[in-house]
Amino acid sequence: MKLFNFFIVILLMAVSFSCNKGPKRPDYPQTKKVDTVDVYFGTKVPDPYRWLEDDQSDKTKDWVKRQVAVTNNYLQKIPFRDKIEKRLKEVWNYQKQGTPIRKGKYWFFSKNDGLQNQSVLYVKEGPDGQERVLLDPNKLSDDGTVALADFAISENGKFMAYAISRGGSDWREIFVKEVATGKDLDDHLKWVKFSDISWLGEEGFFYSRYDAPEKGQELTNLNRFQQVFYHKVGEKQEQDLLVFKDSVNPLSNYTAEVDDDGQHLILYGTRSTNNNSLMIKKINDDKWLVADTTYENNTSYIGTVEGKYWVLTDYDAPRYRIMAVDPSNPHIDNWKEVVPEDGNVLKGAYLSNSFAILHYMVDAESRLFVFDFNGEKKYEMELPGPGSVAAVRTIRDDDRAFYYFHSYNIPGQIISTDLDKQTSKVWFEPEVDFDGDQYVTELVFVDADDGAQIPLHIVHKKGIKMDGSNPLMLYGYGGFNIVYQPAFDVRLIPWLENGGVYVNAHIRGGGEYGEEWHQAGTKMNKQRVFDDFILAAEKLIEMGYTSKGKIAVRGGSNGGLLVGAVVNQRPDLFGVALPAVGVMDMLRYHKFTIGWAWASDYGRSDESEEMFKYLYGYSPLHNIKTGVDYPAVLVFTADHDDRVVPAHSFKYIATLQEKYKGDNPVLIRIETKAGHGAGKPVSKAIEELVDMYAFTFYNLGVEPY
Repeated sequence: MKLFNFFIVILLMAVSFSCNKGPKRPDYPQTKKVDTVDVYFGTKVPDPYRWLEDDQSDKTKDWVKRQVAVTNNYLQKIPFRDKIEKRLKEVWNYQKQGTPIRKGKYWFFSKNDGLQNQSVLYVKEGPDGQERVLLDPNKLSDDGTVALADFAISENGKFMAYAISRGGSDWREIFVKEVATGKDLDDHLKWVKFSDISWLGEEGFFYSRYDAPEKGQELTNLNRFQQVFYHKVGEKQEQDLLVFKDSVNPLSNYTAEVDDDGQHLILYGTRSTNNNSLMIKKINDDKWLVADTTYENNTSYIGTVEGKYWVLTDYDAPRYRIMAVDPSNPHIDNWKEVVPEDGNVLKGAYLSNSFAILHYMVDAESRLFVFDFNGEKKYEMELPGPGSVAAVRTIRDDDRAFYYFHSYNIPGQIISTDLDKQTSKVWFEPEVDFDGDQYVTELVFVDADDGAQIPLHIVHKKGIKMDGSNPLMLYGYGGFNIVYQPAFDVRLIPWLENGGVYVNAHIRGGGEYGEEWHQAGTKMNKQRVFDDFILAAEKLIEMGYTSKGKIAVRGGSNGGLLVGAVVNQRPDLFGVALPAVGVMDMLRYHKFTIGWAWASDYGRSDESEEMFKYLYGYSPLHNIKTGVDYPAVLVFTADHDDRVVPAHSFKYIATLQEKYKGDNPVLIRIETKAGHGAGKPVSKAIEELVDMYAFTFYNLGVEPY
């Protein structure tokens, strides 16, 4: 008996030692509750953490500080963080380059030496000229939090107008640089958001902006009455010419584009994230000609061919087609079909001197075809393999073209092609510390109850056992007609190298199969998005890729909503949940910044009792329950996110910490001087990933490297 007791003591000591290696469930900060109650169609809905919507108040800042302290204390105790950070920096440290753009005699391209916080914009005269730095965003701030958000070159390459973002905000400031000398001019435009920059010759450009918001509300105020202006180089913003303002519809956005010939201005209007209006006018005329103001179609200008506008549109073609528009008689009734709708989604079209490159998606993978200007298919371009194409650049007075190609196990390379000779060569190929030949990508379809087939891209090491033992990261988005195609992502390498399976679920709500696939996951169909995702998890378990409790579920923005909803509905499936910058309060999302534009996908809680009840039924914030065993949760948000304001994540985690009494950690990671994701400096991106992987590996019981 004494010997038995001795072994029990040794065992308990070993268990205790093991448990002390890492963090335990933390003690969460107390979050005060208020008596705020909203009434929707007779239903009372408490909102006890409403005060957290004011992210500028001292009380909220104190709450954030306490949450950050608890999260950091937990994450820093995870023993293998340093290994993850070391490997991430190793694999991230390779040269990256962007597809070149030619304007006049100049060629422009971006480049990053490896760990630079922001990519640098270069210019050279001719494709073989001596390159020089035109703009280095890393010199705009000490910490890399000022990013180059957009740029546009005047037609002959004399000037560059460029927009910067500070701290990840959607707000932009536009400056003008002389290309030949690299000198910045005095031009400085403010309160620009959701805007294009379109040059008219070398004299000036069109852009869109809002009136200045009230001080202290820059990151939360409702964005209303966007206006289009013309800015002449060298003049003050106060002198800019107002080109268009809609005084009747405050919740509409407008952007303008100059046509190829510089004779007409094309005006796009949007009232949501989907569908647009189209109007055209001569540059020096005040009369707008209506092309389509139904707001029922997605239409965009491709270029001018023999005096007619080619447009990409889903007008009577949910998978898109190309039509010709006469700019002097542009009404939609007069459009002529050039390339009919295909069985696959036409994602984009790009014009050279003699040809058009059409970019199709087949099961979310890219295919490129070359057409002539009669709309006849000439040939298919050979790609390096199954994957995705981005940043196609054609030259209107030449038949050369460039495009960026990558896939899960093929790092991004730039391909140069001669469309006339039908020849291609690699223009740039990076050297990455990653052997893609050791990994395999599979395309698997799962059958939904209604007959739809949901495509899953699955990536893993060759030769893994399908015995249910593998950790699996399941990613999804499912909204706004957006498609995340197969793409090389250096951020996935630590996961794949440590035996993880990565799955991208192409669920409904996206645009994988056109507008029908998108609409199948919107408004009163939104639950179908969650069902598709849950089905994917169940099928992956059934196929032996993983098992319950070994799945980490990840998504951002609308994907953060997805994660929050499925974790509420099927917490038993997942071991870890990683919702980032998510839309968590489905009853109030439309009250902040640009949230009103999402109603085309979501519907609004104030539009009808039926819509309110539907939103209330899946809203992540409102469906957290007591007595449920939730997975480990790490929420990600940022203090400068003025698209999905951090209040969504604040209120969600406060509610989860209040109601969940189990042992799994439920924490929030709040980044400073960062926004919705775009322009995030490399240093912050790596820090965030180290925390994400440390949290995920630790809570799935995986010790990496």
